[in-house]
Amino acid sequence: MNFIYFNPDEMRADVLGCYGHPLARTPNLDHFAAGGTRFDQCHVQHPVCTPSRCSFMTGWYPHTRGHRTLWHSLRPDEPNTLKYLKGAGYDVHWIGKNDLLAVASFADSVTCVHDWRGGGGAEKPGEGDLHYRSFLYGPQSDHPGDYGIVHQAISFLRSRKPGDAPFMLYLPTLYPHCPYTVPEPWYSMYAPADLPPLRPAELAGKPAFHRLIRQYRNLGALSADEMRRIMAVYLGMVSYVDYLFGMLMDALDGSGLADDTTVFFFSDHGDWAGDYGLVEKWSNALDDCITRIPMLVRAPGMAAGHVVKEPIECFDIVPTTLALADIPLRHTQFGRSMLPQLRGAAGDYARAVYCEGGYDTHEPHCFEGRTADGICRDVHAIYYPKGRQQQEAPESVCRATMIRTLTHKLVRRTNGEHELYDLVSDPLELANVYGQPACADIQRRLQEQMLDWYLHTSDVVPWDEDPRGFPREILCQWPAREGTS
Repeated sequence: MNFIYFNPDEMRADVLGCYGHPLARTPNLDHFAAGGTRFDQCHVQHPVCTPSRCSFMTGWYPHTRGHRTLWHSLRPDEPNTLKYLKGAGYDVHWIGKNDLLAVASFADSVTCVHDWRGGGGAEKPGEGDLHYRSFLYGPQSDHPGDYGIVHQAISFLRSRKPGDAPFMLYLPTLYPHCPYTVPEPWYSMYAPADLPPLRPAELAGKPAFHRLIRQYRNLGALSADEMRRIMAVYLGMVSYVDYLFGMLMDALDGSGLADDTTVFFFSDHGDWAGDYGLVEKWSNALDDCITRIPMLVRAPGMAAGHVVKEPIECFDIVPTTLALADIPLRHTQFGRSMLPQLRGAAGDYARAVYCEGGYDTHEPHCFEGRTADGICRDVHAIYYPKGRQQQEAPESVCRATMIRTLTHKLVRRTNGEHELYDLVSDPLELANVYGQPACADIQRRLQEQMLDWYLHTSDVVPWDEDPRGFPREILCQWPAREGTS
């Protein structure tokens, strides 16, 4: 069995046609979903790139080994799916960005990293433009780096010969991560006026970082129509990813390898893209448009057109991939194999999924925008407002954790800005009902369930054992004292 992980950055689930968006033009992904299994409620374990990727390659929650920041990648002593595959004789080829492995970890995990850099530029708004801090750029002048990633992948597929070792092709692409820009015709593919209404800004009961992000990025100066422009370009970026994915699938089908290759299409987290009057994401933001991602899987001999409505977690790909490769797990992990669902079974209706994020004020080495003296100085940097906010208002990025079922979501934060939503009556998470007497019972049960989850996942014990003796080379022979033997 060969594997392809097509891993777009910052793609939420509800912007694909197969996930119900009324306007999205994603024919290749819709066709792919019809030939495999679509997981309707897949949620990531962290809303930021590096921690999320560390989770979906290990089966660990971010808190399990402290992978909660952009600065702490998987190290050589830690497991990951690529290392398992390479150790079992797979050729592991990597084409795309790295928000996953420490440099020293590549030797044991990856056979070859392909060169893919390049792509057209885009015009950034000037400092007087209202979009200077909104991430909305003009159209790109040429195909971006993702085009090179996919063409490298196609060349790799065409190079395979009978008798070659099985392969893992890992494709962590850049789109639709902001800044919001894409070449034409995708940039203008969607008319802002045609889009469904965005989730409104300035809602009561939302955490303070909503207001602060709008303040630091000057988003309050943008009209509702301007926010819809952002969403329209984001949708164009998603359609561009669909175009590239279609090229790759055509190459796979034409290579003769499709019958021996399992393809996973999934993201690392989502993006507000104008919802709630916000852009990008935030390290302790746990809204569905940030945590819910597409998870589409096509595996040889498995079900076609199957939809799993029950919740799963993104890191379920760890035991699933290793089971398909017939490689036994040798570390404690918390994912559940999706094999029964790939064969056509339903999921676990009662399952709860979890996500977490944020930092404590006692760990300044974790925050963004850090400098030697803690002052953000590069005012022209694209992430300057984010870094400045985290340094000046650290409680706005405090630690948070989420438990989500099919019917409710509870978010707890160390600064007391908790959230509770009835997802049956309020699927867009507009009315925070935390602390309301009518919700006291479900709030208590979710809090107890969250505590039990922390107890079960707070750490992992190594599978190997250490001897209790002493190394012979450092044993010292002291002379016996007088009067003793």
